[in-house]
Amino acid sequence: MLTTRVLPIAVVAMVVKLVFDQFGWDHLPLSSLTGTIVSANVFLLGFLISGSLPDYKESEKLPGEMSASLDTLADEMVILHHNKKPPVARLFLEHLADLSTLLDKWFLKEARTREVMDALNGLNMHLAELENHTQANFITRMKQEQNNIRKMVIRVHTIRSTTFIATAYAIAEVFTALVIGGLLFMDLGPLPESLFFTGAITLLLCYMIALIKDLDNPFHYHEHAHLDDEIALEPISKVREKIQTLLKQIPA
Repeated sequence: MLTTRVLPIAVVAMVVKLVFDQFGWDHLPLSSLTGTIVSANVFLLGFLISGSLPDYKESEKLPGEMSASLDTLADEMVILHHNKKPPVARLFLEHLADLSTLLDKWFLKEARTREVMDALNGLNMHLAELENHTQANFITRMKQEQNNIRKMVIRVHTIRSTTFIATAYAIAEVFTALVIGGLLFMDLGPLPESLFFTGAITLLLCYMIALIKDLDNPFHYHEHAHLDDEIALEPISKVREKIQTLLKQIPA
């Protein structure tokens, strides 16, 4: 969780502030510009959040939409098997199960984007075999779903590999460090109030920076940390279970 990640930084800032107070190093006078500087920093961080949020909201939909396309492909193949029982139906479902497993590994950075694209292209061989067993519009619908998955894979790859305005991140981090450093050397009044405001402002600013970085790349699964903050992959796991169940109903 974000709070548990940034809370130690706020605690450290409060401890340092306490030490500075004991040695009398927090002698800078409190200026009316202090609030302005803090507000300017919050405004900059808010700008970065607003820039990262659209991609995050789009990313929330992608695993679910991928699973919906996989589910549709599986349903179409079950219908075809029920009507014509071609041998390719089981092979197609096995390929879909392998593809869903590969997508999970790909999200976890255990597979490359090229491997996923090759697996998607591998569906073409099965679709070609279906030409003798069904109508052209049936295959066209399946090609559309295949293309939808391909587009979503490319979109996720783009979101993962693109950072939102790296220079803006740099100035935000430097500005935040300067604000926190200024609070440590500034006389904020009685010690309890001084510790409270130092800890609260540090927690707020550090939390916002951590939030921006999580929003900018919601597919950080390969780091195996704070996974609760990332996009859920459960829809893909669910559709894989469904495909495996369907395979058990079709004789080899």
